[in-house]
Amino acid sequence: MAKHGKKYQESAKLINSEATYEPSEAVELVKKAATAKFDETVEAAVRLGVDPRKQDQAVRGVVVLPHGTGKTQRVLVFAKGEKAKEAEAAGADYVGDQDMINKIQQGWFEFDVCVATPDMMSEVGKLGRLLGGKGLMPNPKAGTVTFDVTKAVQEIKAGKIEYRLDKAGQIHAPIGKVSFNAEQLNDNLKALIDALNRAKPAAAKGVYLKGIAVSSTMGPSARVNTTAFR
Repeated sequence: MAKHGKKYQESAKLINSEATYEPSEAVELVKKAATAKFDETVEAAVRLGVDPRKQDQAVRGVVVLPHGTGKTQRVLVFAKGEKAKEAEAAGADYVGDQDMINKIQQGWFEFDVCVATPDMMSEVGKLGRLLGGKGLMPNPKAGTVTFDVTKAVQEIKAGKIEYRLDKAGQIHAPIGKVSFNAEQLNDNLKALIDALNRAKPAAAKGVYLKGIAVSSTMGPSARVNTTAFR
């Protein structure tokens, strides 16, 4: 195991790794234990009682965090004509069709989220390997393949995040920055867990919320009492 530096070890003393904390206490401790010189991201790791290998137990979706993520997402919209104008008016950072596809084929990736109108997907699909490998491919389930580009852009700018189950049966998602106050982080964590509860697959048996932990980018994690969200 990698050895942690002095700062991390000092921070780790603030959090009892054996204990579980109420959500508000957990985020307070994570804020106190964050010592990096930059504004660290606070992330939630949620272990779910589902089998990630089974298609009928896949958990994937989106949630708009009430206080955003603290990061301004650069949005690229693939659209033509009126829909391109609509995307620009909604605040998209980049809008285009074939010109943007060509740019990406040449190695340009100065954006964080892609939205596409359905009529553009046959062309955008050709970028499958380039966008898919970076998790940037527009997806109807994530609300990023839509004719309602105004709503899509505004929600992303307001703090919409996508979550999906990994191979270990966990969801990792940002819930804000260390500079957020504890109440904001708590609200965002609650919004995420509420969304996961709503996304519970019918095939999931037994305990669904198995474990929740919050941590900052460089800091130790605090375990959260899951019964607070049941």
